[in-house]
Order: sequence, then structure tokens, then C-alpha cells
Amino acid sequence: MPCFYKAPFQGVVQNIFSCEDSEASIVSNIIDRVNLSYEGIPDDTHSGLTRAACTRFPYLYKKGVEIRNTRQLSIISSEELAEIAAGLELDVLPAGWLGANIELSGIPSLTLLPPSSRLVFSSKATIVVDIENRPCVYPAKIIDSYYPGKGKKFIKTAKNKRGITAWVEREGLIEPGDSVEVFVPDQPSHPLLTASD
Repeated sequence: MPCFYKAPFQGVVQNIFSCEDSEASIVSNIIDRVNLSYEGIPDDTHSGLTRAACTRFPYLYKKGVEIRNTRQLSIISSEELAEIAAGLELDVLPAGWLGANIELSGIPSLTLLPPSSRLVFSSKATIVVDIENRPCVYPAKIIDSYYPGKGKKFIKTAKNKRGITAWVEREGLIEPGDSVEVFVPDQPSHPLLTASD
């Protein structure tokens, strides 16, 4: 019995980005195309099979402990990006200011895709959704540097719209214009989550 169902929509790759050093700046820059490897995007600040645990894992690991890297990629939706920009009263909000690696269009509520969903690109390169990429202060600071006062609204405005983190399950080439099929786990929500609604 299949564990996934194919979503009735298809995404399109709009842009691909890479960031060399997120310690210096989270801003990512557009690149023409990329051959995804099992480590992610070569030379990107988040590439690698493992990484150091960060502040997002306070109940699981001490900061700095080596763990599997399920945060190789940051994926964002063109539509959700436009919604954030509108909420901040900006004409446009570049995906690179949020440290994105891949900007997709055509996938409704991209940020809310369940963990373990698969995104399959034209080349059959496949990435696995890890979790929602929650808004933080770093993009807010970038926004404020260009539009003083606007960044302070970023965290609230970008809630459930900042995209997802993901890791590479199957290597392959991706480039702008590629189609993206979406496969979602065929699994109901856990009762604990339902009870908290």
C-alpha cells in the first residue's frame, strides 16, 4: 500500500540561491542551476551530511552536538513571499533576504506541507521536507537595513509563511523552470496535535 499520495498541483522552480557564510550574512545569492548532492548545495553554508545542533533543539541536544543535517535547504514560496511583503507594506521582498535556497511557485500553503513530504523535480532529484522554517530576527535585521522600521513586523507577518527546511534524498540537477511534483504522507494527524487545536 502506498505511503504517499500525489498532490493535485505542480510547482515550478523560480530561482535557486546559495549563501557562502551565514555567520557573515544570511543573504543568499541567485545561481543559475545546481546539482544537488546528498550534502545539499555544494559550498552552501548549510551543506553537509551532519551539522551542529542549534538553539532550535533545546530539549533534545546541547548546542553544538553533531547531528544529522536535515536542514540542508531552505525552500520558500513565491506566493507566500508576496503575502509577507504585502503585510510589511513592501512592493517586493527578495527571497535571498530570507536566506532561501529554492524559490517555488504553484504549491499552495508550502510552509504547511507535512514533514516527510517529498518534492520531486524534473530530473527526479528529490528532497524531503523536514519542518517549517520559523521566522526569526535575522531576516528582520536585513529588512530593517533597507527599510527602517519594517523589519520589526517580520516575525509576526511571516508566521506559517516563511517556508520549510529540507534535505536531499535523491541527487540531481535543478534549474529555474523545472516542474516539481509534491507527494504528501498518507497519515492522519497525531491525537496530541488534534487535542491542542
